[in-house]
Amino acid sequence: MITLVDTSLRDGMSSVSHQFTPEQVGAVAGGLDRAGVRVIEVAHGIGIGASSIQYGFAAATDVEYVRAAVAAVDRADIAVLYVPGISTLPALDAVRDAGASTVRVATHCTEADCAEQPIRHARDHGMRVMSFLMMSHKLEPAALAEQAAKLDSYGAQVIYVVDSAGALVPGSAGARVAALRDAVQADIGFHAHNNLGVGIGNALAAVENGATYIDGSLRGLGASAGNAQTEALAAALERAGHHPGVDVLALIEVAEHVIAPLMTEPQIIDETALLLGYAGLYSTFFHPAKRAAGKYGLPVRELLLELGRREVIGGQEDMIIDVAAELSSRERSA
Repeated sequence: MITLVDTSLRDGMSSVSHQFTPEQVGAVAGGLDRAGVRVIEVAHGIGIGASSIQYGFAAATDVEYVRAAVAAVDRADIAVLYVPGISTLPALDAVRDAGASTVRVATHCTEADCAEQPIRHARDHGMRVMSFLMMSHKLEPAALAEQAAKLDSYGAQVIYVVDSAGALVPGSAGARVAALRDAVQADIGFHAHNNLGVGIGNALAAVENGATYIDGSLRGLGASAGNAQTEALAAALERAGHHPGVDVLALIEVAEHVIAPLMTEPQIIDETALLLGYAGLYSTFFHPAKRAAGKYGLPVRELLLELGRREVIGGQEDMIIDVAAELSSRERSA
């Protein structure tokens, strides 16, 4: 059985500068619930506790978003994202009290040990725990599986290969899922970004290699090029003989009549989004890289390729400005 997880109201927040209102969250969550989606992720795009001058202020609090989603659904579980170093245990307790029943604990793929405390805390308090190995393209399958084994030992019930940069292709996505499937007792999930245009292909490859939890977002809404598109993903899974237990036509209705009017611009693979995937950079670098390139008069491709060469990862957003300033100074002195 494939469980389709929708992240329009969390990853999709990055596409609308975290400005969905609680009323809009309720409308989307209610539509997803009626379509049969059983896990719906909500809150600030960077995770609970991230609303700030650094990551962008949201239109409401995480608790308000969770309450709105919980009130709108009859059967779906409401999930939140927890990023150690940004999120806190009190923030997790607050959204749990508001009705969130699942937490997705996200760390860089080499830093699974940072997830131990929130995983154990959440399990001790009755929450279902999914755990994200972000930027999974940075590790070869065997090394990624070693990190997954740590998450397994802490009590994660679902462990995700997360293509944060949209840098994987079906073969490399499938290989990582297969390696995790052989290494852990937990279920395996896959979270695709679409920077190279193969998000749904990667998700299908993940399923063929043993993943049973697959993420999508309506209209592909998400950071940079966005995610695998929930309604298209559901249709593709059915055509491939996998049945995620959702109503594809109802999903299309929610995408067309609820999400589409809320989008500030179409979710496309433009130069910046494509280069993020090509250079293997975190998808949330999309807007900061564009701003920095404009401020310092650089072609965005020059900045992104240099950031890629330096293997900058999520949490090093300050490097975007530093590298842009360095490249600009170098060009002026040349």
